[in-house]
Amino acid sequence: MIHLNGPTHPTPTDQTGPRWTVGEVSALTGVSVRTLHHYDQIGLLRPAGRSDGNYRLYTPGDLTRLRRVLTWRALGLPLSRVADVLDAPPEQERGALHAQATQLRADLRRTQHTLRQVQARLDALNGRAEETIMNNEDIKAAFDGFDPAPYETEVKERWGDTEAYRQSAARTAPYTQADWQRIRAEMDAITADYVALMDAGVPPTNARASAVAARHRAHISGAYYDASPTMMRGLAQMWVADDRFRRSIDRARPGLANYQGRAVTAWADAQDRPA
Repeated sequence: MIHLNGPTHPTPTDQTGPRWTVGEVSALTGVSVRTLHHYDQIGLLRPAGRSDGNYRLYTPGDLTRLRRVLTWRALGLPLSRVADVLDAPPEQERGALHAQATQLRADLRRTQHTLRQVQARLDALNGRAEETIMNNEDIKAAFDGFDPAPYETEVKERWGDTEAYRQSAARTAPYTQADWQRIRAEMDAITADYVALMDAGVPPTNARASAVAARHRAHISGAYYDASPTMMRGLAQMWVADDRFRRSIDRARPGLANYQGRAVTAWADAQDRPA
């Protein structure tokens, strides 16, 4: 949700330059005459000029404002809020646009990963690709450079006797390349949502961050092992305390390991409180 406050700024009035009638603006932009009349009536876009016959005449400045209106409408902002955004100080609109751009990039990455996942499955079903069990090199490629081999000995020493390790080993053993691509896409989407919250200034203890942390836990439980709140709290501590994990996570955004660690800890603490 976008919150912008501040003094309003009137639409710039061009004293010279071209003018367009409402019909011409409609033909140029694809916005209906009825919609343009409505924007005028509610004060969202009042044309700066009038003809001798009192017909609306739009200036280049008016068309610039119309483009901004359409941008925010495309982003899903209610019409009742668009004027607040357009008339806010530039630095506030700039911040809101940065947050929107971050979210759009996250959505784009999610869509691209999902598309690759769907295409990989289609190729397998159509016989153009064979789903094979992945080795470490395959996993390294699928996970963009992460190689699990150096950690396998340490993982076995630290967790080899745990139920979580046995669950993870059993679940991941039959995974194909398409499976790992799906898992990577899910985690990328979660990471993108953490980053979007960071960029928007949402505290890691906020309910929105806790919702992402809950998805993070569901992802781990679905792909690897049943992760209790206590285990998630331990993972959160490891992400920050272990330089290797912190550096890997912070590749997406500096400070991300600390942010998601605090979000997961807050989520875990909430699960332990009496209902």
